[in-house]
Amino acid sequence: MTGQRIPRPIFRVVVNGRDISSLIDNRLESLTVTDNRGFEADQLDLVLHDHDGSLALPPLKAKVAVWLGWQDSGLIDKGLFVVDEIEHSGAPDKLTIRASSADFASGLLMQRERSFHGKTVAEIVATVAKAAKLMPAVSPALAGQVISHIDQTNESDANFLTRLARQFDAVATVKAGRLLFAPLGAGLTASGQLLPAVLIERRSGDSHRYSVANRDNFTGVRAEYQNTKKGKKGEVVAGERDNLKTLRHVYATQKSAERAAKSSWNRIQRGVAEFGITLAIAQPELFPELPATVRGFKAEVDSSAWIITKATHTLADRFSTALEFEFKLDDL
Repeated sequence: MTGQRIPRPIFRVVVNGRDISSLIDNRLESLTVTDNRGFEADQLDLVLHDHDGSLALPPLKAKVAVWLGWQDSGLIDKGLFVVDEIEHSGAPDKLTIRASSADFASGLLMQRERSFHGKTVAEIVATVAKAAKLMPAVSPALAGQVISHIDQTNESDANFLTRLARQFDAVATVKAGRLLFAPLGAGLTASGQLLPAVLIERRSGDSHRYSVANRDNFTGVRAEYQNTKKGKKGEVVAGERDNLKTLRHVYATQKSAERAAKSSWNRIQRGVAEFGITLAIAQPELFPELPATVRGFKAEVDSSAWIITKATHTLADRFSTALEFEFKLDDL
């Protein structure tokens, strides 16, 4: 539209303390940050053009800090990641860097054996956070809840806290060095502050989807991935093969396909409706577990209280945010 100023996206990438933003600005094909819920690690995918062959391969386990935003409103800290996969391909030559949230390099995956008796949720979370060298952030609504007795037997802290969270219809997750424990949809920031629900309007997006299914219709979920070594598609299955739901997207790696299949199967087992939208103008400040209301869709969609379950922020030929939401069918 004439006279309408288009905002300019901006980013910052720091590798092992060195700001490389200006060095890769003209080489950037895409930069994607995927914010996941719970103890599923956030992901970074960075694709750079290497037409002249001058790009150096970063070392595995390099630490990458990323910020995304708009020139008008400034940068949003999207976290610290650790490089776990590097790929160079061509022609044309390009470098792909994949990394996972650095917070999960902590001891949350270590199996432990211990018991808690007569402890509050805040005390239990604080104990786990201290061992993982994280700061605890517990919702005031849950902090004082007393657990008469709970055992952790040959179980990782991540699994243990997930199990504890289910008792309170809550979620446990790690963001920005903090171990968060809050009711589903409470919308806690990394510092533990409550946030109000966000409003997503149809005019803000260029595509959306809504689906609802009886959980008994499927016995498992099938996801495909591109097997570059064999030159054909591979597949993974979560659940049983009797009556599979097949995900439409073909994933880049077996690991990402496994995550997607498991996540979808978990949602089916819980019995949920799903809603997703791609925002034409990115909102990098949005993240999982943030409560949301939507407007401009079907009555069943607009009248529901949604929870963001995944936020994928992609800076490529445009800067967009893809959001996934869910709510329990019992709440319809």
